[in-house]
Amino acid sequence: MDERMRVGITQGDVNGIGYETILKTFDDPMMYEFCIPVLYGSPKTAIYHRKALDLQTQFNVVASAKDAEPNRLNVVDCNPEEVHIEFGVASEESGKAAFLALERAVQEYRDGLIDVIVTAPINKNSIHSEAFHFPGHTEYLEDRLGQGNKALMILMNSSMRVALATVHDPISEVAGKLSVQLIKERIAVLHKTLKQDFCIEKPRIAVLGLNPHAGDGGLLGKEEEEIIKPAIEEMAKEKIQAFGPFPADGFFGSGDYRKFDAILAMYHDQGLIPLKALDMDGGVNFTAGLPVVRTSPDHGTAYDIAGKGIANEDSMRQAIFTAIDVERCRRNEKTIHANPLRKLYFDRHDDSDKIRLDTARE
Repeated sequence: MDERMRVGITQGDVNGIGYETILKTFDDPMMYEFCIPVLYGSPKTAIYHRKALDLQTQFNVVASAKDAEPNRLNVVDCNPEEVHIEFGVASEESGKAAFLALERAVQEYRDGLIDVIVTAPINKNSIHSEAFHFPGHTEYLEDRLGQGNKALMILMNSSMRVALATVHDPISEVAGKLSVQLIKERIAVLHKTLKQDFCIEKPRIAVLGLNPHAGDGGLLGKEEEEIIKPAIEEMAKEKIQAFGPFPADGFFGSGDYRKFDAILAMYHDQGLIPLKALDMDGGVNFTAGLPVVRTSPDHGTAYDIAGKGIANEDSMRQAIFTAIDVERCRRNEKTIHANPLRKLYFDRHDDSDKIRLDTARE
């Protein structure tokens, strides 16, 4: 039986660089040693991109992931109608195509046909509709596959892991969204995912402040004293190693981020600007806290370079590797912490029954 993981990959926005990065990634035969890829999209769209970008990647058209073949890029057709492709242009048609691919991947994950999900970038405005009324992938997957669990967005590269207390919220609303309970929830999920998904036994978490100089003792803002510090102190009572709040500029500028396993930023740009400045091409977006393992490259649709053949596929490749690694860590963690006593009891119970039965026959 083939033990390679089945990685479901959604096509994302067909007018962006998603197909280019996917096709370039699987033009490398080595990738098939790690997984059986299943691309949810359209064979016609894949052919169009391959020809326009002068790529040679071969693929196999299948009805669903259950028919996927090893050592091939398998494509599941999710678009009943032909999609008009116009590189670099946002359109309602491309948004609908992205949504249909995402829905199919989620359904096949539910059916146990794929092990993890990797999503190519979407245009949040194009995909928005009555069916998709979410700020992004993270919230959509929390609704569809969360089973009541809260999702936590983590962006990572070779230098750091950054989680976000607030995600796609206008900056004018960030302070009002913060609460002691929210910070505690984010720290708890981050601590759990570092242990479960990254096999870190005793994680160290840095928590950033919201205001300049982390509020400067309340002079530049009260959120650190009234919300962030109390949350950190309460988590310490639960033996979770969270430290801070740290002033964001000094924390990154001094290199202190190297001393921690993960960082909790208060809002989107606070955490992601330094991460992307250090390594834009190798970043990965991971949705923590959910039963499903989902990753994505950390770039967007990149309309400005779509169709030019110059997109870097490193982030897509790393997203696939990260999904595989996280799923392996989860499986190993379950095995390590499985309770052996129940099995031992029943083994002995069975043996004793057998002995009594053999004795009775004698």
